[in-house]
Amino acid sequence: MIRTDLKNLKHILLINCMMIIAAGCSTNPDKPKEKTDDKLQLITLDPGHFHSALVQKSMYEDVDSVVHVYAPDGQEVKSHLSLIDSYNTRDENPTAWKEKVYTGPDYLDKMFAEKAGNVVVIAGNNKMKTDYIRRSVESGLNVLADKPMAIDLDGFNMLVKAFESAEKNKVLLYDIMTERYEINSMLQKEFAHLPAFGQLEKGTTENPSVTKVSVHHFFKNVSGKPLVRPAWFFDVKQQGEGITDITTHLVDLVQWECFPDQILDYKKDIEIVSAKRWATSINAEQFEKVTQKKEYPEYLKADVKNGILNSYSNGEINYRLKGIHAKISVTWDFQAPEGTGDTHFSVMWGTNASVVIKQGKEQNFKPALYIEPVAKTDLKAFEKAIMADLKQLNIKYPGVELKKIANGWEVIIPDTYKVSHEDHFAQVTKKYLEYLKKGGLPAWEVPNMIAKYYTTTKAREVALGR
Repeated sequence: MIRTDLKNLKHILLINCMMIIAAGCSTNPDKPKEKTDDKLQLITLDPGHFHSALVQKSMYEDVDSVVHVYAPDGQEVKSHLSLIDSYNTRDENPTAWKEKVYTGPDYLDKMFAEKAGNVVVIAGNNKMKTDYIRRSVESGLNVLADKPMAIDLDGFNMLVKAFESAEKNKVLLYDIMTERYEINSMLQKEFAHLPAFGQLEKGTTENPSVTKVSVHHFFKNVSGKPLVRPAWFFDVKQQGEGITDITTHLVDLVQWECFPDQILDYKKDIEIVSAKRWATSINAEQFEKVTQKKEYPEYLKADVKNGILNSYSNGEINYRLKGIHAKISVTWDFQAPEGTGDTHFSVMWGTNASVVIKQGKEQNFKPALYIEPVAKTDLKAFEKAIMADLKQLNIKYPGVELKKIANGWEVIIPDTYKVSHEDHFAQVTKKYLEYLKKGGLPAWEVPNMIAKYYTTTKAREVALGR
């Protein structure tokens, strides 16, 4: 009798299980589609810089449209959401992001408690950024961070530990190096490793092998609107000194162009020869124009003399990387002259030629790339060699040409390769998503990120006389 009841019970359970499975497989057209496990889900943490929004200027196939935002309440998060909304409502190729926003004072604890996504995007106040990064990877979250990830040696040491935690927890920590996707820099790197170029010279402190000079502006337009910067952007304790900010891009380019795919050891391969810092003067009217603040906040008062704010946004580093002498310099002006913008100048000096990026008046303030043979070069032999190199380059970059000019060649680049700075953020993000799919970064990326931030933070110490 008992055996028969058990048999009937098993039969009933089997029928119930089949009904549950069938119900789960049925399609209800009115029910919203559930998130799939293979979709990455973004979290935006304390978006104090417009770069956090530029990551979302495009949609990504493998990224869920719902993005959770955790931030203190205020103008910064409102500006971020306004930019996202402008991308969602633009006429051409609008995005479809859905922002879920939490702005309580416990926003950070809330983010870790909810873990509503698996990739944290961090772009904002640099005073807190390194700690945000460390805590995020320690909690098992992937991180895509704006530069700089560290603004002083204490931050550098914390960042090294963050990379150790990321490896332990099998998550990817990566910074947004947009300049690797600027076509002139990409082709400068390519030409500098073709046979006609020869070998990269060692150079000297007075005549470096690699020089990179960048000029930026506090007041500019972003996504078609005047950029409003937070007041803390001018505080070196929160934004960081200029020598540890934009210089991050230039140091990255030196490493990436001179020693592609090579692992660098910051303890052996880097020597800071000299470094200096200097201020840009900003009057009260300019400060209000870019921040919409009528008065300097208390934390900036120490840098204000006679009503003028002195912001230490400029820096220069002379250093040796694996024996190659490099010099990088960043200058910030308040506003670019009409019709111009941020500019970039770069030279890589080889035994046969230099590969040069210029962006001055002659170039209509648009970056242009040149091949300039050095004085001792046999010009006929060099021309034959560079044209042979061009054929090889065209396999990877079809349509690139060389135009003969008085002192060498101008590299003619088809417009299809020219992408705006804002759109570089999507390119970086897509590359990062590829790495997440693969489950790891190239072997050289992490040690070279560490080398990069050692260079900038150590240079700051030298500039401060420490």
